[in-house]
Amino acid sequence: MATLFISDLHLDAERPAITELFGRFVEDQARGADALYILGDLFEAWVGDDDPSDVGAYVADRLAALDRAGTPSYFIRGNRDFLLGNAFARRARMRILPDPAVVVIEGAPAVLMHGDTLCTDDKAYQAFRAQTRDPKWQAQFLAQPLPSRLAFAQQARAASQAQQSELKRQGLMEAITDVAPATVDSTMARFGIPRLIHGHTHRPKVHDEAHGTRIVLGDWYEQGSMLRVDRDGARLSALA
Repeated sequence: MATLFISDLHLDAERPAITELFGRFVEDQARGADALYILGDLFEAWVGDDDPSDVGAYVADRLAALDRAGTPSYFIRGNRDFLLGNAFARRARMRILPDPAVVVIEGAPAVLMHGDTLCTDDKAYQAFRAQTRDPKWQAQFLAQPLPSRLAFAQQARAASQAQQSELKRQGLMEAITDVAPATVDSTMARFGIPRLIHGHTHRPKVHDEAHGTRIVLGDWYEQGSMLRVDRDGARLSALA
C-alpha cells in the first residue's frame, strides 16, 4: 500500500487531455492506495462551488467513486482554487485540510502545504493573497453573479501572466517565484518535523534542508506528476 500526493494540475476546459489523464490516474494508480492528497491548484481557476463546469463535475464524480472504492482523498486549497468550499468537497467526498497540515504517513509525521506561503520574496503575490483570503472579501466576491466572477478570474490570470513576463524580462523569474530559503528554514524549525511536502513552484525535486527533507511536487501542464510514499521510501515520478 502507498500514499499518493499530487498538486498543480490546473485542470481547465482548454486542456481536456490533462483532465482525462487525471481521470485515468484516479481509476488506475490511485485506486487501492491508502490515501490521495491533492496539495492545491487542482483547478486552473475556481470562482465558487456554484460553477456548473463540466470539468468540476468530472473531477467530483471521479473522486467520489475513488472514496467509495476505499481510498479517501484530502485537499489543501491552492492559489488558484482557494474558494473551493464544503459544497464541492461533499460532492467529491473529499476532505479539506488546513494549510499547513500535519499528517502521519507510514508511521512518520509530515507537514503538507500548497507552498505559496513559502514564496515570501514575491511581495506582489503575497499582498494579493492576503486580500483574497480575507473572509469579508470572499463573501463579497461570492455574492457577485457567476459571469462577473468568471470575468475577474480571467483578468487575474492575465495579470499574473503579465507579471511573470515582466519578471522573466528582468531575469528575476526563478528567484522571485521560488521559495525563500529563510522562510523554508523557519517553517521547518517551527514544526520540528523533518519532512515537508508542497507544490506551487512547479519545480519537482527532493531537497535536503537544514531541518530535514523538503519534497516539491511537479505540475500537470504537459504531463502528470506524482509522489508515492510507502515503506520503501518516497519517489517522485512523471505520468504520461
